[in-house]
Amino acid sequence: MRQSQLYTKTRKEAPADEIAKNAQLLIRAGFINKEMAGAYAYLPLGLRVLNKIMDVIRDEMNTIGGQEITLPALQEPEVWEKTNRWSEEVVDVWFKTELKSGAKVGLGFTHEEPFTRMMKQFIRSYKDLPVYAYQFQTKFRNETRAKSGIMRTREFIMKDLYSFCRTKEDQEKYYEVVKEAYVKIFNRLGIGEKTYVTFASGGVFSKYSHEFQTICDAGEDEIYIHDGKRIAINKEVMLPEVLADLGVKQEDLRVEKASEVGNIFNLGTRFSEALELSYQDEEGISQPVWMGSYGIGPARVMGVIVELLSDAKGLVWPAEVAPFSVHLISLSKDKDSQAAKTAEELYTKLTDAHVEVLFDDREESAGAKFADSDLIGIPMRVVVSDKSLQAGGVEIKERTSDTSEIVTVEQLLKSFAQNCD
Repeated sequence: MRQSQLYTKTRKEAPADEIAKNAQLLIRAGFINKEMAGAYAYLPLGLRVLNKIMDVIRDEMNTIGGQEITLPALQEPEVWEKTNRWSEEVVDVWFKTELKSGAKVGLGFTHEEPFTRMMKQFIRSYKDLPVYAYQFQTKFRNETRAKSGIMRTREFIMKDLYSFCRTKEDQEKYYEVVKEAYVKIFNRLGIGEKTYVTFASGGVFSKYSHEFQTICDAGEDEIYIHDGKRIAINKEVMLPEVLADLGVKQEDLRVEKASEVGNIFNLGTRFSEALELSYQDEEGISQPVWMGSYGIGPARVMGVIVELLSDAKGLVWPAEVAPFSVHLISLSKDKDSQAAKTAEELYTKLTDAHVEVLFDDREESAGAKFADSDLIGIPMRVVVSDKSLQAGGVEIKERTSDTSEIVTVEQLLKSFAQNCD
């Protein structure tokens, strides 16, 4: 992409009503736009990052047998009434409205019920199990107060996976598979070092559920971390019984603020029994399906990455989710100069080599281009100027480094070819 054709622009100041660091930086860098409280638009650069986060999640979900589908956000009351979750006394975050016919509908805040009802069409025998289905789908939650930028919004995309198994043992085994997949996801997204498998309340069907909590000053939760076991306990379940179960002492724990980036639950047979999802076992006896649910909010992960990794100059993206791999900057305003021609040729060669490049071909000062490059946060900067050519090539600099080096164009292209191999 040529930066001269990118319609979004960077800005020196964030909106006065935006106090979250992630939103301030993402707005200033032209990644998102605030439409209203709790609702953000993802602009070209921001959507590239969001899609890459989802691609990492999708890859790991497919690896563990997940099949991707998508269900409607519009929900009719009947299926939710069977689990007592249509009532606003039970669920207070519904967005509800009416059709022209007068029929009531809601905008889904999660999808256990519709997934379970749908599976009644496909699960009848033990031979039909297990099933692991997931989606990336827009959820709506009528939060009392949207806050923390894109980390807590009223409209957001969620990856929700649902497992349908024959037995409790099968379900618990797959639960552990998903847990390991989540660890891989957050490692790939660049926040694994600060993300802990955190013990939380399991509700009525299991003793514990697990959250994936990332240490973050903007986080809303408090977790107690045991560094030796690399586990954490949510403040809400910090009880003597839990400490005993996990074999840890309170004096060995440290408390941190954290943001929940994912969660996994064993659901037991709560939804399958309420919605009559069953299968015939080998003896022809009807059995309820055992279920689990597993969520990750890609936008919240994006916000946490910004909160955790950004610096005083701007955004810092891990390579796997950066909007582009290279920020190519031409410092020549003379389109006929050797530097300008070299930059154009390099842009073409990198693009032909399938390297993702943002090419700053704008007629701006060097200072303005460097400041924008730091703010946007692409991992590698490549500068072509008369000075660099006189020194033997192009200047390369990592976003997190204070030093740069000169390499030849051939060396640069060879390094990308080796990385592709």
